[in-house]
Amino acid sequence: MSLVASLRLVVAPPHPAGRPFIIGGAVVAAAGWLLTPVLSVVGVVFVLFCLYFFRDPGRVAPLRPGLVLAPADGHVVSVMHAAPPEALDLGPAERVRVAIFLSVLDVHVNRMPVDGTITRIAYRHGKFLNASLDKASDDNERNALAIRLPDGRDLAVVQIAGLIARRILCHVHEGESVVAGSRFGIIRFGSRTDIYLPVGVASLVSVGQSMIGGETVIAELNR
Repeated sequence: MSLVASLRLVVAPPHPAGRPFIIGGAVVAAAGWLLTPVLSVVGVVFVLFCLYFFRDPGRVAPLRPGLVLAPADGHVVSVMHAAPPEALDLGPAERVRVAIFLSVLDVHVNRMPVDGTITRIAYRHGKFLNASLDKASDDNERNALAIRLPDGRDLAVVQIAGLIARRILCHVHEGESVVAGSRFGIIRFGSRTDIYLPVGVASLVSVGQSMIGGETVIAELNR
């Protein structure tokens, strides 16, 4: 990545979900200016952290049809066969699941992996285990989405809370048409995003590989 591209990633405008935290930190910094320098420094550091954490850089999705894109930044911690969450009503058949872990240093805005229609959204309260663990997919608090592809096949994306994450935000609704690469939510702070490919579709990524949400190709539907 070039220096210019790196700077654009770091100073990208924040996602709207970060505004309350940024404003709160600025208030603390201003109050600290009047009360004590230490408080002011804490406020400034917090604002800088939030500006970095909630950054929302622009992404350019590949134009070739039939691609499944990464729904999040981060690195792949698991590629295995598993059944999607029962609440999505996608059946018990196992399919390839790619799990992406997002550290607090990664961009946390989630993006749609494919064009399609949201057929089901299911939120489930749960634990806040380390999101890099396999059992986080089943035990942690999560928000699952089922997406119907134009050809009738189904795909699932699951936003999973992590060890210090306490809020999952999703901005799409059941029945809504979505476009690959578009933003659909964010998870605060440190998390995991799982994607369940359509039955019979293989993954093109490996454990340890870095993902760029809305750009990295995870699979090809017609391969």
